[in-house]
Amino acid sequence: MSRSLMFAALDTPALPQSTRRDRTLSAPTRQRGAALLVGLVLLLVMTILGVSAMSTATLELTMAGNAQAQDEAFQAAETGIDMAISRGAFSTLESTTIPETSVGNGSVEVETTFVQATNVPDRAFSMVVGVGGSVQAFHFEIVATGKGPRGATSTHRQGFY
Repeated sequence: MSRSLMFAALDTPALPQSTRRDRTLSAPTRQRGAALLVGLVLLLVMTILGVSAMSTATLELTMAGNAQAQDEAFQAAETGIDMAISRGAFSTLESTTIPETSVGNGSVEVETTFVQATNVPDRAFSMVVGVGGSVQAFHFEIVATGKGPRGATSTHRQGFY
C-alpha cells in the first residue's frame, strides 16, 4: 500500500456527506451545561474563600495595630516613672506633677505624691541628726499615665522611699 492510501484510510470512514453533517450539528444539543454549572459553583466557592481570607487578614491587621498602640502606651508610662525619679523633685508638703509630655508616638503625665514617713531603726545615721537620732524614711508614690495612638492608655504606679 502506498503512503497516501494509508493516510486516506485512517482519516475518516467512508460515510455519506449527510451523515457527517448530522453528527456535527447534533453534538451541541446533547450537552446539558453541566460543565458551566460546575464551573460556576467552583467560582462561587473560590470567591467565598477569598472574601473570608481578606476579612480575616483585615481583622488580624487591626489586632496587631491595637497591640502596638498598647505597647507604646506602656512604654510611655514606664518612661514617665523614669523621668520622675531622675528629676528627684520630691516634696513632703505637696504633690509634684510633670505635665503631659510627648514621648515617642505617645505622651505621658506623671504625678508624685508623699505617702508617709516611717522611723528608721536605731543605728541610723543622718548628717543633720547624728548617730542614734530620729531618722525617718519618706515613702512616695509615682503614678504615670501613658497615652498611645488609637486612645490606648496605661497607668503605672511605682512606690519607693
